[in-house]
Amino acid sequence: MTEAVERPGPAADSFIVEVASNDGYLLQHSVARGIRSLGIEPAANIAEFAVAKGVPTEVMFLGEETGRKVADIHGKADPVVANNVFAHVPDIVDFSKGLRQLVADDGHVTIEIPHLMRLIEGNEYDTIYHEHYSYLSLLTTQRVPAAAGLTVVDVQELASHGGSLRTRSTPTENAAPPSENVAGVLAAEAAAGPDTLEGHAGFAEQVSPVRDEFVEFLIACRRAGKEVAAYGAPGKGNTLLNHCGIRADLISFAVDRNPHKHGRFLPGTHIPISPVERLADEQPDVIVIMPWNLRAEITTQLEYTRARGAELAVALPRLEVL
Repeated sequence: MTEAVERPGPAADSFIVEVASNDGYLLQHSVARGIRSLGIEPAANIAEFAVAKGVPTEVMFLGEETGRKVADIHGKADPVVANNVFAHVPDIVDFSKGLRQLVADDGHVTIEIPHLMRLIEGNEYDTIYHEHYSYLSLLTTQRVPAAAGLTVVDVQELASHGGSLRTRSTPTENAAPPSENVAGVLAAEAAAGPDTLEGHAGFAEQVSPVRDEFVEFLIACRRAGKEVAAYGAPGKGNTLLNHCGIRADLISFAVDRNPHKHGRFLPGTHIPISPVERLADEQPDVIVIMPWNLRAEITTQLEYTRARGAELAVALPRLEVL
């Protein structure tokens, strides 16, 4: 969003649209700077939080028809931002057509996705869960928008989510030649082969040692009389825990900052979810960081637990005790 806000051009004339804008977390910053902004968010209860922050929000799913309606009401936008939503959409061609309806003819669209190539390289199989319809490469994130009249002209590799891509697309009729970055990532994908069956062969065997090491670690903790807790209750963590067959006898509880999860249980494993304060109350010996992609931030937050002797651990991409 910083790049979008600070791009060249008079802020007063800008109009930013974010698709899957959630509670307005990003757009609140452009609104605060006086830049005309609009969120598109299908979850009405979440959109209410955005509106309360002063972020105008349309409650709808984006497709070609709804994109046209929004543009008719609010005008065309530049930029249109779609962060970590592409993989959540069942019909990404229609979604891309909605993006094309929203963006100005001389504007641009940014799409951010977890990178399939990095998922395979990094054993990041916990990213595979029910909310995701697609697991995307640059090749697919190039071809699908092309069917909607958008051409990828640049790409940036990011560290977030274990390795992500942020593509920049413009309407095809006004598109410049793709940058060297695009050619570089496409060449890396061609070598790794995520667009081929061969590129996926052996992935199950590749992640089996991850499961074995994690389970063996937890069993060793139990035999040593150590209590283990989990930090975070993300969707991705359920893939890991259920694949490993872990239950509350190995991880006694999880904590999460989201109050809507408190008093509930992790699906399948029936591990109870509590407020973060339970870590200070019970002082577990080991804390497994479930959202491992945020390990640096969370390790800093949990420094107080390490000061009293607790161990922090992550299971992916490989087991590591921090």
